Amino acid sequence: MANSRGMLILFSGPSGVGKDTVLDVVLKKEKSLQKSVSITTRNKRENEVDGKDYYFISIPEFERMINNGEVLEFARYGRNLYGTPKAPVDRWLAEGKTVILKIEVKGAAKIKKKYPDAVAIFLMPPSMDELESRLRFRGTESEEDIRRRLEIARNEVKKSADYDYVVVNDSIDCASDNVLTIIKSLDFTYKRMNNFISEVLDNV
Repeated sequence: MANSRGMLILFSGPSGVGKDTVLDVVLKKEKSLQKSVSITTRNKRENEVDGKDYYFISIPEFERMINNGEVLEFARYGRNLYGTPKAPVDRWLAEGKTVILKIEVKGAAKIKKKYPDAVAIFLMPPSMDELESRLRFRGTESEEDIRRRLEIARNEVKKSADYDYVVVNDSIDCASDNVLTIIKSLDFTYKRMNNFISEVLDNV
């Protein structure tokens, strides 16, 4: 049979590209996928659900997890910490599940070093002009914030060269279908099928 160990999918893209929207559609279309939920020390917003959007924990608890090696990667934004809990990811992979982790570019690079078999997908905007329009349409950032996000986005787009796949988000449905096509095709790679191939040869 094919490799029974699960797969880790790293899903990145610049702010405003539509990662959350595309990922929500992907998870609705393929319910067998397991979404990894990050931990954070920031306060929960009114529309957020603990355990679904984030696990909201205290700074001492976050630091304890770091010291105990329970966090795959973490970053500080302002006064708040964000990170990826290790135990759920390892458990799901051992159970043979496909785990998808929405993560920023620097965090993806750190996890790729620890999990070299992880598959990285970069969600690309159709153009930088379109990305700027989406950021402005949100109406949540100042002009200074928009300029800063666009500069970060340019640097992140350059890093897409380090990813295994690039999907352009010019349509939510098309982008989500393309992400799913990539994920489903991974079952048929040589690395995933090598155990089955060995069984076939042993029976010759």
